[in-house]
This record gives sequence, structure tokens and C-alpha cells, in this order.
Amino acid sequence: MGGQLPDIEEKTNIRDISDEPPQYKVLLHNDDYTTMDFVVEILKFVFHKSEGDALRIMLNVHKQGVGVCGLYTYEVAETKVETVHALSREHGFPLKCSFEEE
Repeated sequence: MGGQLPDIEEKTNIRDISDEPPQYKVLLHNDDYTTMDFVVEILKFVFHKSEGDALRIMLNVHKQGVGVCGLYTYEVAETKVETVHALSREHGFPLKCSFEEE
């Protein structure tokens, strides 16, 4: 029974952490026209934030000019941005939403 054990590392099919898809930050940007209430509603409806989290993020948008809504894969981030823009235009607001790689 002489023989070596196969190289376990070579035989396993475990994904490396670096194989995870990149994450993207979705951002809301301040403007002079979109109401704070509408921003809170967007955060709750599109990003599923609690009332408290939505208020906190809205205040970041208002005071710092930008607020992070969450981290998502590329496709999800892109869809969230498109949804925010569609809802904003539908309600007559120029709310800007973007995403960038984490």
C-alpha cells in the first residue's frame, strides 16, 4: 500500500474568496427639488430600508450631498438605479442615483 495520497488542494473544488463577484455601492445624490419624504419612500420601497435607516440615509444625502443605499452585484445595482430614476421621473423629481464599484 505504498503510494501517496492525492494532493487534496488540487482535487478540491472550493471557490476562492476572490472569486466572489464584485460589489457595487448604490448612491443617492442631493438636489434642490426632490423632497426628503420622497427620498425616504424610495429608500423604503426600492432598497427595503426600515424607517430609521431610511431617515439616516436621507439625512446623509441632504447634509453630505450623497448617501449609500447598499451594496449589490452589478446587475442588481443597475436595476435599482433604473428603478429609482423611473419612479423619480414618474413623480416629477430629478433625483439622481448612481453606482460605483466598492
